[in-house]
Order: sequence, then structure tokens, then C-alpha cells
Amino acid sequence: MTIAVLAGLAAVPFFVGTYKTMLASQMLIFAILAMSIDVLAGFAGRTTLCHGAIFGVSTYVVLYLTSIDASSPWLAAVLGILAATLVAAIFAILAIRTAGVYFLLLTLALGMIIWGICLRWTSVTGGENGIRSTIRPDWLLDSANFYYFTLAIFVVLAFAMWRFVNSPFGLSLQGIRESETRMRALGYNVSLHLFIGFTISGFFAGAAGALYAFFNGFVSPTTVALGQSVAALLMAIVGGVGTLFGGLVGSIMVTAVQDIVSVYTDRWSMLLGLMFIGAMVFAPEGILGKIRTMLASRAAQARPAGTPPNQQRR
Repeated sequence: MTIAVLAGLAAVPFFVGTYKTMLASQMLIFAILAMSIDVLAGFAGRTTLCHGAIFGVSTYVVLYLTSIDASSPWLAAVLGILAATLVAAIFAILAIRTAGVYFLLLTLALGMIIWGICLRWTSVTGGENGIRSTIRPDWLLDSANFYYFTLAIFVVLAFAMWRFVNSPFGLSLQGIRESETRMRALGYNVSLHLFIGFTISGFFAGAAGALYAFFNGFVSPTTVALGQSVAALLMAIVGGVGTLFGGLVGSIMVTAVQDIVSVYTDRWSMLLGLMFIGAMVFAPEGILGKIRTMLASRAAQARPAGTPPNQQRR
């Protein structure tokens, strides 16, 4: 299954033109962002509204360093990711003290602070004019080359996130999601686990932001605004919170509505809302979650009565 998906992604530039190849690159970048949110929301039980700001911090740092100081784009990318990770760590110290709707509102407020700084600190961020810079090396100017570059980074980061959520530490986050009280009773330092989970999630969001700097070459307060966080969270929800790779499915669907359907109608946002409502009503576990549930149900029906699942697999 994984090989088939990778083969399909690798074949994209052979079947679509330059514009849609770049659109596919954008889908992969936002898929990384949506999956970083899922690491926190789906596996630690903390839904966040500040990851768009963390994503944008990395983009700002990369474009600022390359446009103002003429730094190496690769060094700027590393510094951008580190800056985003630092911001995520600071946010984590404040946010892990809360849970539920209070966590959601606090992360919303933290994201709005970043937006305000980017809007008002005009000497550095350019204010509403933002920062523009062409930082791609010559070999990345070709849309197909950039797509494969993005795909390679997506595969590496997706594997890293998959390993993280399936590691003993990732399983402890799932235990915290199910019952913090029980995990504390078992001797786990819940606050430390949430801090590390939030910070690592921010690292992946920062990596997506650095990649977005190469993709877009422009950043403005819109990049760190609430809409960015909401859109990424919507991608994770539509794809399936807790599935990790549902972020890719959600990114493809939301980006397609935003960039393809909007060509034909100005009411694309209404269609996006209807898609979200439909997902909540008919597939509250998300599209990928729904597919997994259906496959599990079909496998259970095909299994002879009284046969344990492990014996049936043999």
C-alpha cells in the first residue's frame, strides 16, 4: 500500500503540467503541517490553534536571513527550523498547564501574539508588505525538480513522525490522551511528556515552514494568521485525526478546493464548509479513519467465527 502511494506521488509530474506540479508540492508542504498538528491533537489529545504561527515563524526567519543578510538558504532553513522549535518550546511551557477548550484558546492567543508581532514589527518583518526573496538554487527552479525535492523531504519527515508516534514515548502520549490521571498514577511525568511532544510537533511544523519559504519566496502576516492554523487543523480533521497520514489526504482535498474549485466559482469557501460538515456527519473519524474502520469491519466479517485475529493471519 505504502509503495503504491509513493509510486503514485512520484508519477505526478509525468501526468500534470507545471502549475499542478507546483500545486502538488504545496499539498505536500501543508500535509507536513497538518501531520505535525495530528501528532499533538491525535496522539496527545491536545488540539492546537498556533501551529500556523510556528510554521510562519520559520518562513519569516528563512526569508529574512536570505533577503536582508544574503545568508545561505540552507543555513537559513536550519535557523528557521530552530527558531520555530524554540517558539514551540516557549508555547509548550505555557500551554501544557491547560487542557480542553482552555488549551485551544491559549494556543489561539499565542498564535495571535505572533501575528501581531509580524504585523507591527515593520523594520524586520516588513509589516503588511511582508518579505520577498528568491532563494531557490538553480536546480530547484524547475517545477519537477522542486516537487521531487519536496517529496523526498515529505517522506523523511513522515517516516520520522510515524516512528515518533509509534515509539514508547509516542505510546505514552496516547496514554495521556486516554487518561492523564492514570498515567500520573503509573509514575509518568505528564507535563514533561506534553512539553516534549509539543516541541517536537513544533519542529515538524517549522520544517514545513522552511520548505514553504523555498516554495513561495514570500511571507506576510497572513502566513502566521489564525486562518493558517485553522486550515491546517481542518486538513487534519478531514483526513482523520489520530491517523497521522490523514493529514496528506486532508491537505490534498482542502488545497484542491482552495486552488482548483476557486477557479470556477467564487463560492469555493462555501464548498469547503460543506465538505467539513459532511466529514463531521458521515465520517467523524476522518476519511482515512473511515476507510480503516470499513476495512477492519470487512476483515472481521470474513474471519470464521471463533477464530482469533492472529490465528487468522497465519
